[in-house]
Amino acid sequence: MEEPEMQLKDRQTAALPVPVTDKFTESMYVLANEPSVALYRLQEHVRRSLPELAQHKSDMQSWEEQSQGAIYTVEYACSAIKNMTDSSVYFKSIDSLLKHAIAMKDQLNAAQGRSTVAPQAKNPPASS
Repeated sequence: MEEPEMQLKDRQTAALPVPVTDKFTESMYVLANEPSVALYRLQEHVRRSLPELAQHKSDMQSWEEQSQGAIYTVEYACSAIKNMTDSSVYFKSIDSLLKHAIAMKDQLNAAQGRSTVAPQAKNPPASS
């Protein structure tokens, strides 16, 4: 009789850990997935990733400022080139007026040269 009792106790003892481990597993699953634990995990994630995100934001702002400065410089250069192109009409006008002024100065010099040369030829130098 001892042997059947022993077998019965062995079966009971062998079957006892299964419900205990099942209950323990279920309890751990509930604790691991409890909302407060989820919020804790979220907080930890934010705490770890926030400094890196702040650094990325700072870098992006710096790059934005640099690119805005470069864009302003390019726009200013394009505007200056357009203004130079538009002013070519004025430079051509100035060029033609300068050529006209030079031609008139040459005419005046030629007219003065003829008027000063002519009186000298009429009045010969006095002989002593």
